[in-house]
Amino acid sequence: MNEEILEPDLPIIDPHHHLWDLRPLMGAFPEPRHDFLEALIDNAYYTFDQIHAHATSGHNVIGTVFMECGAFYRADADDAMKVVGEVEFVNGVAAQSASGLYGDLRLCAAIIGHADLLAGEKAAPVLEALGDASPDRFKGIRHQGAWDADPNVLGAPFHAPEGLYRDASFREGFKQLGRQGLTFDAWVLEPQLPDVIDLARAFPNQPICLDHCGTPLNIASYRGKLHERFDIWRHNIHELAKCENVTIKLGGLAMAFCGLPEKGPAAGTSSEDLAAMWRPYIQTCIEAFGTDRAMFESNYPVDYWGAEYPVLWNAFKRITQGASADEKHALYAGNAARFYGIEHILPKR
Repeated sequence: MNEEILEPDLPIIDPHHHLWDLRPLMGAFPEPRHDFLEALIDNAYYTFDQIHAHATSGHNVIGTVFMECGAFYRADADDAMKVVGEVEFVNGVAAQSASGLYGDLRLCAAIIGHADLLAGEKAAPVLEALGDASPDRFKGIRHQGAWDADPNVLGAPFHAPEGLYRDASFREGFKQLGRQGLTFDAWVLEPQLPDVIDLARAFPNQPICLDHCGTPLNIASYRGKLHERFDIWRHNIHELAKCENVTIKLGGLAMAFCGLPEKGPAAGTSSEDLAAMWRPYIQTCIEAFGTDRAMFESNYPVDYWGAEYPVLWNAFKRITQGASADEKHALYAGNAARFYGIEHILPKR
């Protein structure tokens, strides 16, 4: 869908996207595939050229943050250290972008990797190895905890155990993040938000970012229940916002899990329609966290299910039309730069 780019000069740091090559893995998943996997077929190969094309499609994206996704793990390392391969790969993509040969955009200016925190204290050397793989760009990890009793909600390839963030071994590993000055990204589904609240309260000095507005659900046994569960979601978002160590990412709503819209992929939904669907969630998050602890994200290519890249950012800009210049600077770039330690890429104001 071709739309005029709104506020084309507004600087954006896209704080959440992936890079991967899923083509060798697609045959491992049984037919019919889950909607999540169906949404990725057209973007099963997504590396430098693809994210660069999206980030330069009209909006003023000045930098991005890579989010772990289990890609390009080391084949010849022991199980704990395989994850280092992902950071090594992404650091090369970041170096390619930082060469300046492709413009001023700084892709993967920050890198969020993965380590198995269930390893407890043994996670520490893995975190150190991740830092060694990218000393200037590695900023933290995500250990996703998405789980639901209905296996059709997530489908393959997600295998997080129930109650991961409350597990004693996980929390012993979680302590290692603070000791090394690293951030933590949390991904759970809406019914699991109390687990993040409990984790944030237990570690009040650990910077945590909740991904994807807490992932409201409109899939499988939750289909048609967005309105019914909205007040539950809103209550938990406000409770989590009381934890001053937590920041929230505004996005992820175009995922197949959320069903906003239900039809994908990239169904040609306009930014006006997307803004109308997303506004109750995004405005609630900003109301709860304020404009200094929230950041807009693309979650690409996963959110290609329901939103083309330039249209997605147009939808966000429609929602924040009444915000001040300072508030927009914070929501679109400043907060991401501060949380992930990449303030050096911000333009001088």
